Amino acid sequence: MIRDIVLSQKRELEQRMQEKYVPRSTNIAVGSSDMIHVIIGPRRAGKSFFGMHQLVQGEKFGFLNLDDERLVKVQNFDEILEAIMAVYGNPSFLLLDEIQNLADWELIVNRLQRQGFRLVITGSNSNLLSSELATHLTGRHLPVYIFTFTFSEFLAAIENELTEPEKIEKFNDWLISGGYPEPLMKGLNIKDYLKVLFDSILYKDIVKRYKIRQPGSLENLAVWLISNTAAEFSLNSICAQVRISSVHTVKKYLHYLEESFVFFTLPVFSFKVGEQHRGNKKIYCFDNGFRQAKAFQFSDNWGKLLENAVASELFKRCLYQGSKLFYWKDRDQQEVDFVVQAGSKVSDLIQVCWNVNQPKTLDREVRSLLKASEKLNCDRLLIITMSEEKREDFSWFGVHRKIEFVSAWKWMLENE
Repeated sequence: MIRDIVLSQKRELEQRMQEKYVPRSTNIAVGSSDMIHVIIGPRRAGKSFFGMHQLVQGEKFGFLNLDDERLVKVQNFDEILEAIMAVYGNPSFLLLDEIQNLADWELIVNRLQRQGFRLVITGSNSNLLSSELATHLTGRHLPVYIFTFTFSEFLAAIENELTEPEKIEKFNDWLISGGYPEPLMKGLNIKDYLKVLFDSILYKDIVKRYKIRQPGSLENLAVWLISNTAAEFSLNSICAQVRISSVHTVKKYLHYLEESFVFFTLPVFSFKVGEQHRGNKKIYCFDNGFRQAKAFQFSDNWGKLLENAVASELFKRCLYQGSKLFYWKDRDQQEVDFVVQAGSKVSDLIQVCWNVNQPKTLDREVRSLLKASEKLNCDRLLIITMSEEKREDFSWFGVHRKIEFVSAWKWMLENE
């Protein structure tokens, strides 16, 4: 029976491999590495496809999807391994999908590595958190992050050669719809797809796993957070808004939503770690599509959509580069949207503004950048807008800096 399951999965895999695939932005390749590659990212972001098409490309590999109730009943993994060896002809690579469904999966993965197999695994984010991998996997491992489509990948999925105005139009589409691959590649209704996906994350990945007794409170919190993306918050303020009496419960729920790659939070910048922890945070959603599908709103807020998209892109780049991302706010309520810290120094200060045509708007954005630049000793200042492109000198109370203005769609493409 086990051999039949592996064989049917192999045939299904061969069919899926014929589907259109957009190469994902990554510099990770398996090659001759004997490290365990752990693919981490949002549900339905294309982690399995990435593993099949890029991590084991050109290699002889065996595949097993453990999200199969028939395999859960198998007590001895060696019986499964024997079937994989027979069906795939003794591969040296193993791609194990949804690994968390395998009892004692970490022990089995460690044993397979000791036996000389090169491994690529995917699974539930709550089981494969980077903070826990060192505990689970005694051998060497390398986390590989795959998120929803970047704007560059979104354009690659369209295939057609586009003019600059057409790219701007597609950028607006991407801002609204987000970058989940399946609805784009298969022509599905994006809003309906994301509503179902959002509920699956809440109820399958969080409520079921953590045995949450009041799932309605979790959903209310998630919808409130989506409706308030790019907003500053404290745990106490959330309690008041969503009527959850316990700050501890809000903190716990927020942690679950973050580890499921629905949201991420940014702390306020300070050179004192304690002040970072005590200060308010800002909430962002990894993909704008969820905001359009689930947020309680009456119209598109293009400024918030743009800020959220830039925040998500910066978060990923900082993750890949080992940098840290913050926002900045002083006692006079002047604010800079994003502060990038590389090592012990602030490397970039970034504002996001839909347009800076109004003098008051421009003055507000520039003054905050110049003040933060002086206090944080940073000269790389950037304002991301929808259309402005220039470099200009500005002065404010003796602070003189050059600020670069760049259109958002070009920034997304040029900094891939």
